[in-house]
This record gives sequence, C-alpha cells and structure tokens, in this order.
Amino acid sequence: MTSLPSILGGLDPTSDRAVFRQIADQLREAIDRGRFKEGEKLPSEAELVEHYGVSRMTVRNSFSILQGEGLVHAEHGKGVFVRPRPPVRRLAPDRFARRHREQGKSAFIVEADAAGSHPKVDSLEVKEEKASQDISTRLGSVRRVLARRRRYLLDGRPVEFATSYLPLDIARGTPIAEPNPGPGGIYARLEELGHQLDHFEEEIRARMPSPSEVKTLQLASGVPVIHLIRTAFDTAGRAVEVCDTVMAADAYVLSYQLPAT
Repeated sequence: MTSLPSILGGLDPTSDRAVFRQIADQLREAIDRGRFKEGEKLPSEAELVEHYGVSRMTVRNSFSILQGEGLVHAEHGKGVFVRPRPPVRRLAPDRFARRHREQGKSAFIVEADAAGSHPKVDSLEVKEEKASQDISTRLGSVRRVLARRRRYLLDGRPVEFATSYLPLDIARGTPIAEPNPGPGGIYARLEELGHQLDHFEEEIRARMPSPSEVKTLQLASGVPVIHLIRTAFDTAGRAVEVCDTVMAADAYVLSYQLPAT
C-alpha cells in the first residue's frame, strides 16, 4: 500500500468539524478518487491511530460513518473494505424487448449476461391469493390473483426479490402457474396466450430496508433499497401483471433514455 501521508492529509485543529468526521471525509475522498479501489482493504485501526494521533474509538466512529453511507463494509477479523460499485446496469428501454423473449431469455438473464455474472432464482413460491387493495386497483379491480414470489441472485449474492401478481382468468391452469413457466418467462407465456404486450409503467422510489428485507437480501449496514412497482399492459389496454420488486441499491444502476421533445 502507498504510504498514508501521500493518500490522507492531516487533521485541521482549527476546524469546528469533529475529528472523527474529518477522518471520514478524508477516507471518503480517497475512495472517490480511486486511491482505495473496490474490494481493497482500508488502513487498519492501528495504522490510522498512528497516522492521525487519535484513539481507536475515534477511528471506529469514522468507519461507522462510511459504513452508514454504504461505502465500506467490515469483515470480522479481517478489516474494513471498500464496497464494490453496482455491477448491473439495468437498461430501461431494452430490458423487456421482445427479441429477448423470442431468444428464450428473461430480463434478469439478459442483465446478468451483460454484467458477466451467473444468475440464479431461488425462494420460489407460486400460489393463488386474495389481492391487496393496491394490487386489485392496478389490475382493474380483480379480487384474487396468482402470485409468483422469487429471489434473484448474481454469483450467489441476493440482489433483488420480486412478486408478480396476475389475474386468475389469465394465469390459472397455464404454464404461468408452474414453478418454471418456460423460456422467456411469464411475459413470453402471456403473449402466447394472446396478450401481446404494449407497454410498461414503473414507479420507483428509494428507501431504507425493513428488517425482513435486510435478511432476505443480506444487506450491509447503511445500504438502501430500490422499490419498484411495474405494471404490464397488453395492446387492448388491459393490465395483465403487476410486479412488486425490492432491489439492493448497491447492486444496480438504473439507466434510462428520455426523449428531448
């Protein structure tokens, strides 16, 4: 490792900013500038104590700030490491292109291939259930739905989980109700059933995860989630699916193309 004085500056004794925040600022800047790269171990507590002439508790408070921001993660007995940047670029205009379904690929597989990662789906559950008020409204006042719940992993790491809700008059007794709906996923099956897809509407917000989401996605401290609700419409204007997805925010970059006119 390059010597610390050449990477990190000294403390400003005239500043009214707390010492542990000054240290966090310098570490953050070094990470942003690439002086500490993704996956690289940060200087140890002992090294930072010696460099800054502060206590171990001060250094630990600095690390806590960076962990809360999702910039670093601690590994017990090993140290503190720079978190990897989002590996998957979700291309909104392309991910549901019909050509992918015709090739037998779901959107998640397309994204995993582009990222050079190995995709996997687990925790699969398929069942009929009563629709919540929100899902019922989005699907045109249906009372019961087929719900498909699954968790997605890349290279063994959970990155998102999603639940698709489909009207029973469309999905019951079809391959959509099977654990494996077949090549191209449920959208390919919907089109085979005569529901040619026309467009999708998405609502996206960022928030902090619930305890169950932290557990399901194995999130590090301070990492938020992206909560996305997508509704699929066929060419007749009917809503044929609502997908409620929670994504680890440190695993994705959402990429959009917007018209200028």
